[in-house]
Amino acid sequence: MRLLHTSDWHLGRTFHRVGMLDAQAAFIGHLVTTVRERGVDAVLVSGDVYDRAVPPLAAVELFDDALHRLAALGVPTVMISGNHDSARRLGVGAGLIDRAGIHLRTEPAACATPVVLADAHGEVAFYGLPYLEPALVKDEFAVARVGHEAVLGAALDRVRADLATRPPGTRSVVLAHAFVTGGEPSDSERDITVGGVAAVPAGIFDGVDYAALGHLHGCQTITERVRYSGSPLAYSFSEAGHRKSMWLVDLDAGGAVTAERIDCPVPRPLARIRGPLEHLLTDPGLAVHEEAWVEATLTDAVRPADPMARLCERFPHTLSLVFAPDRAPDDPDVSYARRLAGRDDQQIAEDFVAHVRGAGPDPHEQTVLREAFDTVRTDEALGEGAW
Repeated sequence: MRLLHTSDWHLGRTFHRVGMLDAQAAFIGHLVTTVRERGVDAVLVSGDVYDRAVPPLAAVELFDDALHRLAALGVPTVMISGNHDSARRLGVGAGLIDRAGIHLRTEPAACATPVVLADAHGEVAFYGLPYLEPALVKDEFAVARVGHEAVLGAALDRVRADLATRPPGTRSVVLAHAFVTGGEPSDSERDITVGGVAAVPAGIFDGVDYAALGHLHGCQTITERVRYSGSPLAYSFSEAGHRKSMWLVDLDAGGAVTAERIDCPVPRPLARIRGPLEHLLTDPGLAVHEEAWVEATLTDAVRPADPMARLCERFPHTLSLVFAPDRAPDDPDVSYARRLAGRDDQQIAEDFVAHVRGAGPDPHEQTVLREAFDTVRTDEALGEGAW
């Protein structure tokens, strides 16, 4: 059976205030063409269909168009909600849409109810695991410890239990939206840390023939059977080095996996350039980036006059300007942003306590801070209507 694995469309998202809807529509067209021309048997969309819980009307219209075009091909589509989606909103009408071959899976309680498709070699059971916010689904899965590994592990236990009741030789595919250990994040994914832990081990998917993952925006192979498709478009300059693609996955009669990357259209390349302003304006080696979307980091000791206007004369699509003068790490004028780079909310809060009090938080205080951050994230999810 041939599968096309994609995720993280983020319909409605902008890139540094530049509208991406045309590029997203071009991707949908490319997806439909790939399904038709490459003999795809099922399309998998592993969450974050929309960029936010209440998407703009134009994004909803594009999603509607995508559903109609996929349904018209007669190729089944299995789709789950991600942490950016409102599961309830995305799942409205799922029962009716199901009849058209578009299978929306947004309810955690239904994670062990598969979409069953068949080919010449028998049945393949597709289990859609929507994004599982631990604090919101802990009762459903009766876990003792609130965390991503606990709830995802409980969901997969249900999947394996259902799979055990099916005819011998039934192959299995799981769609999940999670941060799996070994994955490489980018700046454009929303933090899903709970209890100080965001990642789950890849071994949690043992027993499944293929795990089609969403959440991380870079296309990645965690194991031969556990893969991220990544987002079809770049949504931050940290993705400048990404090759945006989808996975074309062939599942043979015995459940063995072979996969091929299918490149996605690139609306405009990304470039991160760095150096003194005069160097950026004159270096002939940077000519290749003159039509790219540019993030420029200026290292001048003194902030130059009108840097954005001057950069745009050579690089008209400059979207981001960063001022980071070259200084020694212990220089007191090193920017606050640079001091915080790479540190999560918990670490920043603990550093603040140490700065104010002269000593960092003790273990109990660390737990209080961690629980406070977890509560904020849960309240945010509830406020967005995620469930």
